[in-house]
Amino acid sequence: MSDTPKGWVVIAGLGPGAESMVIPEVQDVLAEATDVVGYIPYVKRIPPRAGLTLHASDNRVEVDRATQALEMAAAGQRVVVVSSGDPGVFAMASAVFEALEEGAKTQPAWLNLEIRVLPGITAMLAAAAAIGAPLGHDFAAINLSDNLKPWELIERRLQLVGEAGLAMAFYNPRSKSRPHQFERALEVLRAACGDDTLISFARDVTKPGQEILTVPLRDARPEMADMRTVVIVGNRDTRRVGSYVYTPRFAPGHQPGHQPAHHPAANTATKDA
Repeated sequence: MSDTPKGWVVIAGLGPGAESMVIPEVQDVLAEATDVVGYIPYVKRIPPRAGLTLHASDNRVEVDRATQALEMAAAGQRVVVVSSGDPGVFAMASAVFEALEEGAKTQPAWLNLEIRVLPGITAMLAAAAAIGAPLGHDFAAINLSDNLKPWELIERRLQLVGEAGLAMAFYNPRSKSRPHQFERALEVLRAACGDDTLISFARDVTKPGQEILTVPLRDARPEMADMRTVVIVGNRDTRRVGSYVYTPRFAPGHQPGHQPAHHPAANTATKDA
């Protein structure tokens, strides 16, 4: 029998920024951890304590730090990999499983490691709550960074999703290294969604400096967004009510409670969504 203590990896979401939005299960697992791995600003959110080692690294080495976490867990350490928001949304959960798939080719015992993913409140959902309910109907989440996919693919997805009538939430909308791309994204959105469609900019959501701005697409400007902004574009039915913005739960011509008799589910009991 091995004397190596049983290690584990937990991939945890720290929420959108406010410490009150970190779920209790994440707080509990951080209290048990021997090591925390993550991007520099996220690791800075973890209070130091005796028995805990913090491993902060740059933004573009996700697979390297995921591999480091797996190596430490295999050696018996209790490792938390931290992300902002939810770790499964444009964050570290996929990177850990990518590293696991590759590493298991030479370290098959890694497949027996205890790995858990703990959810977090995403910036997208926190922003939507601050705005009202702009994601009240079908929607898509799109990362506008072209670090991991070509810009041509991003443009195509914006066009198709807009034409399909879905609301959209954008991560990483406009960086200093690619400011022109968000301007092009707005052009694509105006053509696909129409100039009257509402677009909301939520900056530093849940933090003391939170700013919310909603305008029609015709009035949107690239400088309204930066890397600390979540951008939410409604569909053609998204509307204002007072100071709030919401997207109706039903498609045009299909009011709540109405179901055409010919629909195959018309006489079938269903569970509420």
